[in-house]
Amino acid sequence: MKIHLFERAQLVPYPLRMTFDFFNVPRNLERLMPAFLHFEFLSEPPPVALEGTVLEYRFQLYAVPIKWRTKIVLVEPPLRFVDIQEKGPYAFFRHTHDFRAVGDQTEMMDRVEYAIPFGPLGEIARLLFVDRSLREIFDYRQRELGAAMRSAVSGTLLKSGREV
Repeated sequence: MKIHLFERAQLVPYPLRMTFDFFNVPRNLERLMPAFLHFEFLSEPPPVALEGTVLEYRFQLYAVPIKWRTKIVLVEPPLRFVDIQEKGPYAFFRHTHDFRAVGDQTEMMDRVEYAIPFGPLGEIARLLFVDRSLREIFDYRQRELGAAMRSAVSGTLLKSGREV
């Protein structure tokens, strides 16, 4: 099984703790998914993600319905959390989210390690579709993150129901 790596860094115009808290709220994942995925949770997610939290959702990619179960395996506020795919389209998928204060802003680094099933056919699919889809999803998130955080901060951060 060949492990591939996708990395993306982004400077977020909000302080470290606020940025971490935004990403630690599972519901905010919906705000960061492109409409073409038709993303939806299959069960109500908890207000915040803790180690051991399991999230189940579905989406469509290239008109193919996909169910996914993610488990949060590490939470180190406000610096890092890691999720893995327990069930889904990949043979292996681990997503590490690292956060670092840069003045009053936050550098966020995503590191996605993944493997595709189906041997050589899977590798062809990766080259034709998977890598491009990952880039498109993270490109969308990069473009929309500022607006999504402004919206969350101006209302509620959805963290434990507290007003910000």
